[in-house]
Amino acid sequence: MNRLFLIFSLAVVAGFVSCKRFPNPFANQKVLAEVGGEKLYLHDIAPIFTPDMTAEDSIKIQKSYVDQWVKKQLKIQEAEEMFRSSQEDIDRMVEEYRNSLMTHKVDQYYVDKRMDTLFTDKQIADYYLEHKPDFILDKNLLKARVVKVPDSYRQIAKLKEVMLSSGNDAYQDFVDICTKNGFELIEVNNWTEFPVLLSLLPTKKNTDYGYLLNEGKIFEFKDQGYTYYVRITDHRGVGDYAPVESVSDVIRRVIFNQRKQDIIKAHEDSLYRQAVTEKKIVVNVN
Repeated sequence: MNRLFLIFSLAVVAGFVSCKRFPNPFANQKVLAEVGGEKLYLHDIAPIFTPDMTAEDSIKIQKSYVDQWVKKQLKIQEAEEMFRSSQEDIDRMVEEYRNSLMTHKVDQYYVDKRMDTLFTDKQIADYYLEHKPDFILDKNLLKARVVKVPDSYRQIAKLKEVMLSSGNDAYQDFVDICTKNGFELIEVNNWTEFPVLLSLLPTKKNTDYGYLLNEGKIFEFKDQGYTYYVRITDHRGVGDYAPVESVSDVIRRVIFNQRKQDIIKAHEDSLYRQAVTEKKIVVNVN
């Protein structure tokens, strides 16, 4: 270890006597550290330096890098000594990992080159219909409207009438009333889980609000001079089929993975046929 300290000390001294800006130190083969025959050269650490780095910063970074390198080498050599009897297993694992990495890169090359990433509505709908039993809900999904109205407002009956009515005209009347009076209107137009809707309301803990899932009613919540009016406009309950819109992203991922596997298999089959044609394969299986 004295030898290691001496080598490192010489490198540090050389750094301190350099010019104000850290000079280019990578033209020589100076050894910064040595552990059990493994050597770290000055030019090995070139990527960690920048031209505008001060001499003081360079020395600090260099020392930290060398310390980490020494510790890593000590650990590697300890592991080699401890697991000498398992070296063949380790080599095999390393080789398997290398092979797996290489084949993955080949697969990814052809996937990137040939993958069609366009998903039409028809493809998504067809997959949904074919696999509909896979999309049974285990939670409530809903769409809703929530409007926050001050208790001083006197035309609640009209507001509730247009809020409950169906049709574009009634909906537009509802929006116009909210806009004219500056009411806070929240439109939950995407399929949303029930707890998300409850988080928008002044609800109480440990209270069952399942009654809100009735699509044909408007429900009220009072809170400090305001009333929240809530209407569920659409609902799918536990045990129902999930709406296709709510699972479209899942379906896209599934179709993507299917296409990916098809590309990989097609390439493997092509390689195999070519190798057979060129008589590169010899298989001896009874």
